[in-house]
Amino acid sequence: MITEVELPGIVEPDGLQLRRRETPEIGAGQALVRMEATGVSFAEQQMRRGKYYDQPPFPFVPGYDVVGVIEALGAGASGFTVGQRVAAVTKTGGWADRLVLDTANLALVPDGVGAEETEAVIVNGVTARRMLAIAKVRRGDTIVVLGANGGVGSLLVQLARHAGAQVIGVVSKRHFPYVRELGAIPVDRSVDVAAAVKAIAPDGVRAVFDHVGGPEIKKSWSMLGRGGSLVSYGTAATMKDEGNARLPVLALILRLLLWNVLPNGKSATFFNIWAGRRRLAQHQAAMRLDLEAVFGQLAAGDITARIARAFPLADVADAVRFAESGTAAGKVVIVP
Repeated sequence: MITEVELPGIVEPDGLQLRRRETPEIGAGQALVRMEATGVSFAEQQMRRGKYYDQPPFPFVPGYDVVGVIEALGAGASGFTVGQRVAAVTKTGGWADRLVLDTANLALVPDGVGAEETEAVIVNGVTARRMLAIAKVRRGDTIVVLGANGGVGSLLVQLARHAGAQVIGVVSKRHFPYVRELGAIPVDRSVDVAAAVKAIAPDGVRAVFDHVGGPEIKKSWSMLGRGGSLVSYGTAATMKDEGNARLPVLALILRLLLWNVLPNGKSATFFNIWAGRRRLAQHQAAMRLDLEAVFGQLAAGDITARIARAFPLADVADAVRFAESGTAAGKVVIVP
């Protein structure tokens, strides 16, 4: 039997439903994975409101990524053995104590790295790694990270610092100690952020990483120096707005496209981790390489994972409430 969490529709956290069903058959090239850790990300917070850009129709099982141990393998599932710890970006389905996954989507987790720590860097680590590459951040650059205390933000800071860049982290004052600990210069998000950044980098910065979107994205664009890159990867500002979930994203992408034609050397990109999935085999191979690279940096101590709190699967409503409270510092993890 499998125990999983179903999101039946647009509901408050208490509306999430725990259900049990028969374990599905393991098909060719698939693995039955016993979940050791999954998590609550911004994506699930959007999905609960029906605001994630391309979420499936209700009802479905949320869970963007997962770490677990292989319990069984289907025919032709080469490259893995029973008992290995693996991780995957699932988009949905991770909030279950067992799940069947294609082995093409799995990446091995190094020995000695904990399941909860691994969970905290799966999609967040790949997102941060790819966005830094898009912006071509190099040693000596100065960048701005909005929400530098968050899951993606904290890894952006760490990976950028490891690459030799100076980082300005925009956060609430209560997160200043943590951001300083990561090696960034904290800036209070309640002040005139653009003016504060200009005082640190008078000629503008190399890159700004913005998960907020909305009208305030103009301030992020204004912080760039010539040749700088704005990388947008979310629409937190409009998450609670009524109406079509796709419109704020499409409006943001259109704005970024228009900015790209301006003759000032700046560039703007909307990052989507699922871009290129139409070439499935290529997408899966690239994801595995990125996951293994991030896990290697975690094992080597180049990056660290901060766990805000771990909740049992049965207490998923409490986990979601805590993640949405604005007080969590680090990844909210769900364990069996």
